[in-house]
Amino acid sequence: MHVVLVDPSRTILKCLTRLLEAEQHFVHPFTHGAGALQYVKSDHLVDALITSSELPLMSGPKLCLEVRSIASCRRPLYILVMSSSDEHRKLIESLNNGADDFISKPPITEELHARLRAADRILSMQRELIVLASTDFLTGVLNRRAFFEKAQELCARADMGGVLSAIMLDIDHFKRINDSYGHIAGDEALRAIARELSKEGAIVGRLGGEEFAMLLEGAPLSRAVEMAESLRLRLQELVVAIDQKTISLTCSLGVSQWQVDDTIDILLGRADVALYKAKTNGRNRVVVGECMSDVADYDSSKRVVRSGSRDSQELAAA
Repeated sequence: MHVVLVDPSRTILKCLTRLLEAEQHFVHPFTHGAGALQYVKSDHLVDALITSSELPLMSGPKLCLEVRSIASCRRPLYILVMSSSDEHRKLIESLNNGADDFISKPPITEELHARLRAADRILSMQRELIVLASTDFLTGVLNRRAFFEKAQELCARADMGGVLSAIMLDIDHFKRINDSYGHIAGDEALRAIARELSKEGAIVGRLGGEEFAMLLEGAPLSRAVEMAESLRLRLQELVVAIDQKTISLTCSLGVSQWQVDDTIDILLGRADVALYKAKTNGRNRVVVGECMSDVADYDSSKRVVRSGSRDSQELAAA
């Protein structure tokens, strides 16, 4: 575990650091709460905070409160408070402010290790729950909720001048695959698509059914279009094997780039309109949402067309 250790006594810090390092923990010692807090904020590898209930400047309970506010459903943190017999009030305050457990000060070696093993078990379970809550059970990419949560972070940076592009992808004639080969084949097709999308290093989510979305931070529209076209070509060569049969498939893709005053819904909305246009124009192609000026150097021989307004008619089969 990566442990931030806080105590005003350098002697206690040295002693506890040796004990923890002997059990293969990575220890980051501090004599005051402010420095420890900044380190916890900056280093996402930190698993646990062990702090004295009595600290100079920033009190132990205050540090517990601040660190607990950093912890979230995406970043579990375990807080262990060291308290001597005459610091009972501070101990209660620390527990009320977010501490998970306490230990006597100075701690008994065996007890300290036992409590950290318990902390590790709890953190492991929390991480497993995070994965279950954020991952699409079938494909292993982000589920819809987790994708949009991650998207908010990227959109905030795009609002400050960052570059962000989106790709919407849909499997062509997916209903035919299910009807002809069964839902097991359809599931395997979805997993195969997800594996290919995950190779691109983008934020990938399954938004529902056979529809996926990708967010490419730092990629301008021209790069996003190139990636979408590369994906299209790879996916049309993809062969899904099921019950000694092989299934070929194609995908339609829509691409858009972040513009001033965009939201994630607007960004994906333009890509979705482009995706619909790809479907109506014959499927198995890439369509760019709105601005084509950024891709003037893109090879026009590739199967890329401009998007227009979304047709009012619905596709009979995606």
